[in-house]
Amino acid sequence: MNRQERRAAARKSRSSSKSSAAPTPAALYELGLAHLRASRLMDAQVCCQQALAIDPAHADALFLMGLLAIEAGHNDHAVNWLARAVEQTAKAEYLFALGSALQRLRRFDEASAAFDKAVQLKPENPQTWKGLASALSESGRTDAALLAYREVLKLDPADADAAFQSGELLAKLGRLEEALACFNSSDELHPNHAVILEKRGHVLHNLKRFEEALADNQRAHALNPNTPHVCNNIGASLQALHRDDDALAWFDRAIALQPDFVQPALNKALGLVQLRRLDEAIAAFDRVRTIDPDNADVEWNWSLLQLMTGNFEAGWAGREARWRGSMRPASYPEYSQAMWLGDADIDGKTILVQEDEGLGDTLQFARYIPLLAARGARVILVVRDQMYPLLAGLTGVSQCIPQKSAGTLPPFDLHCPVCTLPYAFGTRLDTTPSDVPYLPAPSEALVRAWKERLEGQTGDRGKLRIGLVWSGNPKHDNDHNRSIPLQTLLQVLDVKASFVSLQKDLRAGDAGLLAQSGIVDLTSQLTDFAETAALVSSLDLIITVDTSVAHLAAALGRPTWILLPFVPDYRWLLDREDSPWYPTVRLFRQSARGDWNGVVQRLRDELAHRI
Repeated sequence: MNRQERRAAARKSRSSSKSSAAPTPAALYELGLAHLRASRLMDAQVCCQQALAIDPAHADALFLMGLLAIEAGHNDHAVNWLARAVEQTAKAEYLFALGSALQRLRRFDEASAAFDKAVQLKPENPQTWKGLASALSESGRTDAALLAYREVLKLDPADADAAFQSGELLAKLGRLEEALACFNSSDELHPNHAVILEKRGHVLHNLKRFEEALADNQRAHALNPNTPHVCNNIGASLQALHRDDDALAWFDRAIALQPDFVQPALNKALGLVQLRRLDEAIAAFDRVRTIDPDNADVEWNWSLLQLMTGNFEAGWAGREARWRGSMRPASYPEYSQAMWLGDADIDGKTILVQEDEGLGDTLQFARYIPLLAARGARVILVVRDQMYPLLAGLTGVSQCIPQKSAGTLPPFDLHCPVCTLPYAFGTRLDTTPSDVPYLPAPSEALVRAWKERLEGQTGDRGKLRIGLVWSGNPKHDNDHNRSIPLQTLLQVLDVKASFVSLQKDLRAGDAGLLAQSGIVDLTSQLTDFAETAALVSSLDLIITVDTSVAHLAAALGRPTWILLPFVPDYRWLLDREDSPWYPTVRLFRQSARGDWNGVVQRLRDELAHRI
């Protein structure tokens, strides 16, 4: 064989040796990864299987098998593959994939732990932090999730989704201003996105910035006109702006898009009530009760309409829906004893009566406590601290306990919330207990002290002394309807009387007006309801909006004029100047929604006539 032939033979030998060499697991992994990226999943799986046949503990091949299982939707298999990969080498990418698979299986605590380990290995990776934030959020660890999203935004300030998710969590926590800032950032980073606008509109609505909420939801609707939630949101903002006629059309659109959508159906019924289209409102309530017969919110609002129209029997029963689900008053404890609903003999029994709603409700329904005692019950009464000095002496109360001392209660057989008492007694319109006064009379010494203070402030005792209240609790859902601007009420001050403020909490701007008005203001000395009762008992007339002072004055039997919105609270019924609850009350009602000027003018005329 010559030299040329020997060289050719050597080249052939080297080529044959190279072609017969087995591929390595690393090479097979790289080839499989390329197949995965090209969506050739079966080819990728074959490569992994070949790699693992050579080395069953090859971490990258195990990892790739986990990714393929995720792609196929087999997350339980993915967890097994990825856990094996992590056992070999705890790489951040392995842990991230494991966390993702666990999260898809709703194993959120385990997913959080996997993401947390990945973060420790690669703290500079925003996507790893984002995975951790998402898992923490879904496991209910909201504060920790917010901290993780904050890290995402530090590393990648342009992540619109992280800003959006932060806004969602903050909104759920009620941290609305912070949520709004996050949604603003998300909107700047991803403008004209319907979902971002919808969520920001919801936060603005809850902040009572209704015009801005309306604008955001209208933009969201323009981008996606077939979203029933946005149509409902537009209606809700219009409703809050007292544009109920306009709102109805949007609720109808939402219902047309999703016929079983309860919220717009309920909002429509409520809007019809505000428009005093009561027959239509009843029909709307009937429809929504058919859609969702177990909805406590629907039942509650339906019951208020029944009560307002005088159907007490159905109304009191429906109002008990407040004990279902999220409507349950948060301040009312869960007792092991049975709730008394009027169906059990209470003679010789100890019954705990505890307030469950507003201060005014407690004052109104305290009239039933002597009736409990008359049935032979021993009554323990639990009330808010500021109510205790007044109600401790209520007829029929064996023991009165302020809430601050209610941690350990004496033994009792039954319990009944204050606002359930009318239902338990089967109260009808024609059986409403109306004897006043039923509250304990304030001490003569206390009344005398208040009269002396007033004498020093008002001078001439020949004038009527008139107490004024123009606004209630600003957190009350209906405050925007039931409170009156002080500037509007000042129109009555030109009659010849002495006016005394009973307004405990002032709104922004009221302090200056009050100081210039000539109204006597001694409210800094009103430390509790016993003091307020003594001041009320020192006056000739109380003029008030629908708030706790109205009930206090009326329950003491004082002449009381109550100013009511176009659609009043259920207890004042409709189209009457008197109240079955309080014989010394006179009602002054709006003739059109929002028309306080008309109410005040009638009030002034009646006041001038009386003087």
